[in-house]
Amino acid sequence: MNKLGLLGKNISYSFSRSYFKEKFKNENIENTTYENFDIETINLFPSIIKDTPNLKGLNVTIPYKQDVMPFLNKINKKAKAIGAVNTIKITKKGKLIGYNTDCYGFSKSIEPLLKPHHKKALILGTGGASKAIAYSLNKLGIEYKYVSRKQSEGISYTYNTLTEPVIKEHQIIINCTPLGTFPNIDNCPDIPYSAISTQHILFDLIYNPEETKFLKLGKEHGAVTENGLNMLKLQAEKAWSIWNLE
Repeated sequence: MNKLGLLGKNISYSFSRSYFKEKFKNENIENTTYENFDIETINLFPSIIKDTPNLKGLNVTIPYKQDVMPFLNKINKKAKAIGAVNTIKITKKGKLIGYNTDCYGFSKSIEPLLKPHHKKALILGTGGASKAIAYSLNKLGIEYKYVSRKQSEGISYTYNTLTEPVIKEHQIIINCTPLGTFPNIDNCPDIPYSAISTQHILFDLIYNPEETKFLKLGKEHGAVTENGLNMLKLQAEKAWSIWNLE
């Protein structure tokens, strides 16, 4: 029996396990299981590899997309450029190879929404997922700026310095923070929503709830909105194809 799984922390809510369970059922895949590996610290990762026979691959989620990298034998060129790994393939010889399928999922999700005026984006948050978003925007020829709580190198704005003119100028806004995730559905990034217009796309990596407060407020101002579900499905299928490459 081949084993696959999700590596993360506090991941009982996870999409991946139910997605793959459903996939295996629908496609009559009988020789594979998918389980959660919920660990308190990344230092427990080697013991999962050691103690899980027939483990063929893992998805990686918050907060380990960057922390897992030093434990891998090889990192695919794209994942290296992004600086984050969300998919690990375990070869027949037991080598661990890191990939990033978030960039694929995001690009394919946002491309149909883009219009010629969508030239500049704001990325809210600086975690592992935000790096894949930045890489994808770059490939799509869209200029981006990071927004974070604290000012540091590479951060263009903090939430305190975000003004209405900045929002008006950046007509794609992507939430890569966990703000608004179930059960804390009344939370949302603190940005000047009043400056959002019909020219904007608001994209939230969160998929539970289906419509976060961030998206709801965007929609109220006429923005095009998209949650993270399609991106997740696309990156999951991409991961599946990587695990099944000989």
